[in-house]
Amino acid sequence: MVNKRVPDWLNSSLWSSPSPQQPSLQSPSPSPAPLNDDDDDVTSNRSSTRPATKSSAVKSLGSASGGEFPVERTEAPPVIREETRHVPARAKAEIRDPLNSSSNLYHSDDENGSSASSTTTSASAAAAAAAISSAEDISRQAQLFQELSRKIINMGEVRRLASQGIPDGAGIRATVWKLLLGYLPTEKALWPTELAKKRSQYKHFKEELLMNPSEITRKLEKSVIIDDEGTEVEDKGVLPRSEISHGEHPLSLGQNSIWNQFFQDTEIIEQIDRDVKRTHPDLHFFSGDTPFAKSNQDALRNILIVFAKLNPGIRYVQGMNELLAPLFYVFRNDPNEENAASAEADTFFCFVELLSGFRDHFCQQLDNSVVGIRSTITKLSQLLKEHDEELWRHLEMTTKVNPQFYAFRWITLLLTQEFNFADSLLIWDTLLSDPEGPQETLLRVCCAMLIIVRRRLLAGDFTSNLKLLQNYPSSNISHLLYVANKLRVKSAG
Repeated sequence: MVNKRVPDWLNSSLWSSPSPQQPSLQSPSPSPAPLNDDDDDVTSNRSSTRPATKSSAVKSLGSASGGEFPVERTEAPPVIREETRHVPARAKAEIRDPLNSSSNLYHSDDENGSSASSTTTSASAAAAAAAISSAEDISRQAQLFQELSRKIINMGEVRRLASQGIPDGAGIRATVWKLLLGYLPTEKALWPTELAKKRSQYKHFKEELLMNPSEITRKLEKSVIIDDEGTEVEDKGVLPRSEISHGEHPLSLGQNSIWNQFFQDTEIIEQIDRDVKRTHPDLHFFSGDTPFAKSNQDALRNILIVFAKLNPGIRYVQGMNELLAPLFYVFRNDPNEENAASAEADTFFCFVELLSGFRDHFCQQLDNSVVGIRSTITKLSQLLKEHDEELWRHLEMTTKVNPQFYAFRWITLLLTQEFNFADSLLIWDTLLSDPEGPQETLLRVCCAMLIIVRRRLLAGDFTSNLKLLQNYPSSNISHLLYVANKLRVKSAG
């Protein structure tokens, strides 16, 4: 049988070569030297699951009905949901807004280790490309400002502009993401009312769901009595033992007992606490002993606990903190002080909306169904076969690299662990802009990630390919998204 050849535009060295490292997110320091295509050391500092073998087992991401999350499955590849954050991610630096970093351009293999003259030429080309990119960003920012100033927002145009990457400026990303996720209505005059209603609703959730049973009991103890003069007096005395109901007793095992439910929630809350503390330890925004970092950790913790209690079918599954972090970061850094102060409430509702499109991936009982994670990974495999059968055959037939070995984390965590934080925001701009939902775009981006490193994959064996894909190298995100969009056009054609 004749193998389907990859199109010439995908087989170009432009897509096969990794880009130079992204500039530091802490300061505009010069970019490090470009990566060599054959240098496997580029992956040494990336977070990943433990080394996989073909006969290893995989643990499930979560349960649909309780706290028993890890379930060993002998037939599945060793991509482990619970270890997504146990190893620190590739070093990333602190940043107020990650999109202030300079441009990143691919260098072909011939450019790596080239002479001083070629380096000067490359630098000139990079400077020219950066100027063009900056001009495009300014133009796109102006267009987004224009769209956001309308009384009725044209979501089609907002999606088109946002899919190319949202430039930094005046809280554009925060507002656009809220629109893309359906949190803000298209009629701008309704924004104040809707925001006030949602923020009040979240405050009520916190008061109701984050209260300790002791506090509930104390409320019950504060009964109102009538004194001899007919005046209402608050009785702060302790309830008589005979008046304490069975459900209010700390030793009660009843399903409706507030204490029994509290003890059941403790295990999940402890897991949330551990994961929140591990969220982006390289960013001072999330990590550290400063009051600002601790307040941000508290906000993440509150959101995840409230979500778990309102969604008993899913509750909390490890990795949700990684999906929550970009949303909260963007909203908390909104220049509008009122919006920044209400970032926790806004993030909660946007997190619920985001997860609604992927919630089946977090249900263990649905793993093998048509809507489960395994079905989604199979779609990625089919997409790669459609666009690059030679690479698909080499990975899955020759080297036996099952896509579940690497794509499990890519898909469930929406690529937040494969790229630095700034690049993740750019990718999310594109994912959230798809009117059909982010999943199809996510699969195209994942397919593009494979095609971009196809030469290294075709030259590799099981071990080297698995290492490469579980520790994906730095890439030019603009080019990655360009390839992903080309896959959309080709499929449509």
